[in-house]
Amino acid sequence: MTADPTQPTRPAPAAAQSAPATAAAALSPHTPAVTQAVILAGGQGSRLRPYTDDRPKPLVEIPGTGMPIVGHQLAWLAAEGVTDVVISCGHLAEVLQSWLASADLPLSVSTVVEHEPLGRGGGLKFASAALPRPDEPWYATNGDIWTRFSLREMAAFHHERAAMATLALARPRIPWGAVETDQFGNVLDFIEAPPSPFLINAGLYVFAPAFRDLLPDVGDHERTTFPQLARAKQLAGYQLPQGCYWRAIDTAKDLSEAAKELAAAGRLND
Repeated sequence: MTADPTQPTRPAPAAAQSAPATAAAALSPHTPAVTQAVILAGGQGSRLRPYTDDRPKPLVEIPGTGMPIVGHQLAWLAAEGVTDVVISCGHLAEVLQSWLASADLPLSVSTVVEHEPLGRGGGLKFASAALPRPDEPWYATNGDIWTRFSLREMAAFHHERAAMATLALARPRIPWGAVETDQFGNVLDFIEAPPSPFLINAGLYVFAPAFRDLLPDVGDHERTTFPQLARAKQLAGYQLPQGCYWRAIDTAKDLSEAAKELAAAGRLND
C-alpha cells in the first residue's frame, strides 16, 4: 500500500492537550482491547458527484493509491487490532457489498442496509446492533475519513477517563490565506492556509458498550446524545497527535488536495 502523507498540526495549549504523555502509559495492560468497529457509509455523497453517480462515497478511490477510501479504513482498522467491522450502507449499497465480496479483506466485514435514512446517530445504533460482542467497547468512523494514528492510544485515553464516548479532535488547515495586522491596521504578514484556532470533531470515536442505548433511533447523535454526555462529564475529546494525517474526503477538491499531499509526501521520502 502506498505510504500515507503527513500533515503537521499545531500543538494545543498545555491545558487542552488530551493525548497520553507516552505510548507506554497509554498501552497499559489493564486497557481493554477494542476489536470491533462500525463504519457509517450510508450517505448520498452528493458533493462528490460525478464520482458518486455509480458508487457510494466510501468506494471513491484516493488518487494515486489504487484503493478506495473504505479499503484504506479497513487496512488501518486491522492494523490497529480490529477483527470485526459492521458497515452501515445506504446509497448504492449493492455496489459496496459487491466490492466487499470480491476484495481480499484483512478482517471480518458484515453489512447492514438503511432502507430509509436514519441519520448518523440512528445509523450508529442500527449498525452497532450487529456487532459480534455487544458487551465490549467499539470504534466508529464516518465513511469518508482518511487518516492514520494509534487507535490503541485513543482507546487507552477513553478507558483512563471512564468515558461513555470519546471523539477524536482535529485541527484542520483553513483553506484560505490569512492576513495578520497590528492594532493600527497595518498589514504585517500573509499566512497561507494556517491551522485553525479551533478543534473540530474528526468523525472518529470510541464508545463504551452502554453507549448504544443512549443513541436515537433516528437523528444525529451530535445534537442529542453528545450534549447530554457533555453535561454529565461523560464525553471525552482526544486530540489527534501532532503530525498525523487526517482528511475528510467530502468534495472533489478534497480528492485533488489528498493527491497533492500524497505526491508531496512521496517526494519527501525519496
